[in-house]
Amino acid sequence: MNIRHLLCTILLSGSAHLLAQTPAAWTEPFPPHKIAGNLYYVGSKDLASYLITTAEGHILINSSLEESVPLIRDSIEKLGFKFTDVKILLISHAHSDHCAGSAEVIQQTKAQYFVMDEDADAVESGGNATSRLKASYMSFPAAKVDRRLKDGDEVKLGGSTLVAHLTPGHTRGCTTWTMKVDGLNAVIVGSPNVNPGYILVNNKDYPTIASDYQKTFRVLKALPVDLFLGAHGAYYDMQTKHALTSAAAANPFIDPEGYRRYITDREEAFLAELAKQEAK
Repeated sequence: MNIRHLLCTILLSGSAHLLAQTPAAWTEPFPPHKIAGNLYYVGSKDLASYLITTAEGHILINSSLEESVPLIRDSIEKLGFKFTDVKILLISHAHSDHCAGSAEVIQQTKAQYFVMDEDADAVESGGNATSRLKASYMSFPAAKVDRRLKDGDEVKLGGSTLVAHLTPGHTRGCTTWTMKVDGLNAVIVGSPNVNPGYILVNNKDYPTIASDYQKTFRVLKALPVDLFLGAHGAYYDMQTKHALTSAAAANPFIDPEGYRRYITDREEAFLAELAKQEAK
């Protein structure tokens, strides 16, 4: 998949949100697989969920949709791990395609739920009630947050450490997760995308949205990257890379150049939309 095709997929996904439709790739199973070390992919063809395994229990990133929970559970069990050993649940941001399944995951596993502070109220209320963006992804089952994270906070379990980087704009608390695995820098991008209908200029509900996006791009461009991952598999061309895992001499998920191209492209798209709205 080339970058143009990839970006079309992302934009179409955003449009599908607004139409209250679920893209097939969001719920279609995909083989769970190791990315590196104790970091695994346990999501669907496009909604990315990640499992970090340890001897003291596991960390799950992204519960995805309500209907995603059985898929995630099945993926974890196919890898030989127990779903009920998930001790900590994290998310990329407070949109339904990344957190609607959280209440069910918590009910089944009794995991502790850690969310960036700026998204925590939305998570606990079942959506961002103050937003004028009436999109389906703004509403989801509410879930109690056990720990409100700050930018730079660490989440530790069983010798593994994840760092929460506040990368706001897409949501106020959009979070990019980083961790060291097998000596490699893994980066799980929250989202740098401007969805259809987003108001970047004179947004009464989110006055700092444009400057927050600018902060996000500064943060993302400064991160050391080896393993390029994201909240959607399409961000990093997951399906193509997975197909190369058995034959490739090197780990195909090591893609710092692809990461830089993706972030540059998304920043250019943001700046173009900002200029368009400022010109009105």
